[in-house]
Amino acid sequence: MVTLAQYKNDGNENENNTMVCNLSSLVLVFLLFATTSYAIPAREVSTICKQAKDPSFCSTLLNSNPNANLVDLTQYTIDIVRVNVTNTIKLINTLIAQSTDPKAKNHYKSCLENFGSEGALGDLDYTQELFKKEDYQGVNLGASSVLDDIEDCVSGDTPSVPPFHDLSKLPQYAAITESVISVLLVLSINLGH
Repeated sequence: MVTLAQYKNDGNENENNTMVCNLSSLVLVFLLFATTSYAIPAREVSTICKQAKDPSFCSTLLNSNPNANLVDLTQYTIDIVRVNVTNTIKLINTLIAQSTDPKAKNHYKSCLENFGSEGALGDLDYTQELFKKEDYQGVNLGASSVLDDIEDCVSGDTPSVPPFHDLSKLPQYAAITESVISVLLVLSINLGH
């Protein structure tokens, strides 16, 4: 049996829930409007991407998130770099496990260091911290460090030693990640202005 007091409380609770729901909807609409009203125009994306190593790749990447502003696009790009680095680490671990050639296995172990927490992944974590602090020059330096880590894997740490002739998919994974990082470098420069 429900008492009148309980009924009144339940009624107030329903009214409060309705107000909270309406307020939440209003906030969501405002945020969506605010986000889309500050989105980067296609013309500006084109101008930014002209500075990239591969302007076509840059345009495709940035236009895949059409309602984002410059800060959102930078975070989006950092997230894509993280996914690419993580997928590359998974590939390297698979290559290490499957390799029977000692030279190849050593190369992949070295690449795991270049891509892991002491290499690209660690540098990317630091880049993310700098981004959150709005240190866009630091973001540029951090992204450059990630690029150096990847290049060390592909070309080797020592210039006097020829790079390992890798027939696996690792060079392709690295090249895609480098392309995304080149977009991050351009974004960080534009954020700094």
